[in-house]
Amino acid sequence: MPIALYALAIGGFGIGLTEFVIAGLLPEVATDFGVSESVAGYLISGYALSVAVGAIALTAALARVGRKKALLGLMILFIAGNLLSAVAPSYELMLLGRVLAALCHGAFFGIGAVVAADLVPANRKAAAISIMFTGLTVANVLGVPLGTFLGQAAGWRATFWAISVIGVISFVGIAVLIPNITKKPEKSDFAIFKSRQVWLSMIITVLGFGGMFGAFSYIAYTLTQVSGFSASTVPWLLVLFGVGLFAGNIAGGKAADLNPGRTLAVLLAGLTIVLAIFAAVASSQIATVAALILMGGFGFATVPGLQMRIMTHAEASPTLASGANIAAFNVGNAFGAWIGGLTLAAGLGYTAPLWAGAAVTLAGLIVFGIAAVLPHGEFTRTPVGATRGTAPSTQT
Repeated sequence: MPIALYALAIGGFGIGLTEFVIAGLLPEVATDFGVSESVAGYLISGYALSVAVGAIALTAALARVGRKKALLGLMILFIAGNLLSAVAPSYELMLLGRVLAALCHGAFFGIGAVVAADLVPANRKAAAISIMFTGLTVANVLGVPLGTFLGQAAGWRATFWAISVIGVISFVGIAVLIPNITKKPEKSDFAIFKSRQVWLSMIITVLGFGGMFGAFSYIAYTLTQVSGFSASTVPWLLVLFGVGLFAGNIAGGKAADLNPGRTLAVLLAGLTIVLAIFAAVASSQIATVAALILMGGFGFATVPGLQMRIMTHAEASPTLASGANIAAFNVGNAFGAWIGGLTLAAGLGYTAPLWAGAAVTLAGLIVFGIAAVLPHGEFTRTPVGATRGTAPSTQT
């Protein structure tokens, strides 16, 4: 694989760290700024909302800019946002820094996915996309625990200084390693949203990924209240979940290159089954550990295939479609967490989010099945890699 992909992965690592590490630092941030825990929580929800907005708005705005220049500009915004968070004298400026960093999140992954796919032959595009997303999975496995530890040991601002440095490293890597070939700027063709398959792709993403995230959002309660683990072991169990994310992302990318339609069908079905079994065996600690790893593996293995699917069905404007699907992932996160929360509020027990996640993912599988048999679906068209040349494109 081209070394340029790893520059994108470093950027993904920094962005993933920015998104997730704040959860472990909220008590320190709330105390420092003198705000309540719920108000401090806006640093998380405000970030998520800004990701969805930036994924479409910034991706569309940058469509006529060369993709390399767009990525460099987004990294500058990312660095600026984290530097503002690191030095913010008030909660309001801290929130602004979070918003600035979040705006680049969706656009970076949206544009980066297209760049990654362009750097390799047609039969390795999904695998290339998975390498970019590897940075996000490593952020979960190693970055978040280490970032939390750094923040607790040296102050939460130190974590954001460190993230800013990661952003600078990614900026340099992109500037040096990503090819700078002139090309006709891509048009932001909103006509792609007239395509039924584009909308179905986003719905599949919302439901398929949302089911896993909804279950994950309340996993700490399942682990402590049902499985009987102590609260101190939860971070280590989440590291195992992150290992599943990492392995699933790589395996899912390779499988999607071989047969994208079959891969998504198998993964969505597998995730549904894993979530249901997890709910049924959550009282067993050994079974819980295995199910936690498999949940992460099957859940994130869908990402490269889901991203490739919408790009394939939006050839007129793949960058805009890619950004829109990143927004769909975040909508799925919010939707899944909302459904899981409803089950808890209804008093259905701490395994209820897992059952709900299985139901939501099953709905995604059903939508995928419908989409696959409709015109231009997986079962009515020739696989992407078979209809295009195998020479890698250098357009960025």
